[in-house]
Amino acid sequence: MTYIGEPNYRHGSLHSLGVLITNLGTPDAPTPQALRRYLKEFLWDSRVVEVPRPVWWLLLNGLILNTRPRQSAAKYARIWGKDGSPLLTITKAQGQAVAQRVAERLYGPVKVAVAMRYGNPSIRSGLEELRRAGARRILVLPLYPQYAASTTGSTFDAVTRALSEWRWVPETRFVMGYHDDDAYIDAVAASIREHWATHGQGERLLFSFHGIPRDYLDQGDPYHCYCQTTARLVAERLELPEDRWLVSFQSRFGKAQWLTPYTLETIVGLPGQGVKSLDVVCPGFSADCLETLEEIADESREAFIEAGGERFSYIPSLNTRQDHTDALADLICRHVQGWPEADENYDREAQRETGELIRARALAMGAKN
Repeated sequence: MTYIGEPNYRHGSLHSLGVLITNLGTPDAPTPQALRRYLKEFLWDSRVVEVPRPVWWLLLNGLILNTRPRQSAAKYARIWGKDGSPLLTITKAQGQAVAQRVAERLYGPVKVAVAMRYGNPSIRSGLEELRRAGARRILVLPLYPQYAASTTGSTFDAVTRALSEWRWVPETRFVMGYHDDDAYIDAVAASIREHWATHGQGERLLFSFHGIPRDYLDQGDPYHCYCQTTARLVAERLELPEDRWLVSFQSRFGKAQWLTPYTLETIVGLPGQGVKSLDVVCPGFSADCLETLEEIADESREAFIEAGGERFSYIPSLNTRQDHTDALADLICRHVQGWPEADENYDREAQRETGELIRARALAMGAKN
């Protein structure tokens, strides 16, 4: 094993705080070839699919990767923008906004990098960007408000796996979730109010979260509870009676039972209960993506109308709203407390002078640089 090191390290260099903001990922292009690469990486993750590897290898390579890429590519093509995948472009913009806000609030040097758990830019490349910037302390912020082993847990795996290859491992912290964070809840509620002010209010508000297999919940994953908590807190901010809002779970994959009720079944069933206008919000998605733009705003809208509904309105994800990026910056600033860059007494000039003394001593002892 050859570890990633710095043979030309300059003693006394000024170290910095690194922040790695991550999201799920996206294919490089809306093509079957790109989707096959992306899905192979995504679906082979044992955190995502907890099936014995030999059995899953046969299913994945013998069936799924020979059929699903073409189907998914067609859907991605419908949402692909001039700058590429919405998820990637939005996450990059979020990173830039958060970097500016964090730099204004912290006292030492901070470098923010964006990475995807699957696809590009990879977590490995994001960490390398921070290493080159001199980050000796790294905070990882996965943009999943509700912790799940298949999302946040998988990100932890990928980060620690990459860092295990470094010779000088940085001090590392993780934000493991923020499902009940006040600023995040306020931002979701504000986005709904603003949407209603422009488009009117439906008879029901549906909170749709990405699903996970029911078995994961039974084995102790807290995700279901966190989703319910988020929805309840937002409904309380909006002062909605209990009969005006409901929770469901989307994006089911395979034949196993997933968290219920299922979003599509819920949406199709509402017109038969007399609900003719429906608003849908997806607070588990920090940025609009295939699951929100195609599955909810397009496919679910069509299904609701076909079932007898009259008005369907998708409320966009928080994306680059200022209250959202402010909330993320708040999370970061709270989680880096105790590190030098968060200390109001941090003095860059004093740090530089100390670094020069350290370098002089190192050179006197025979260091090369």
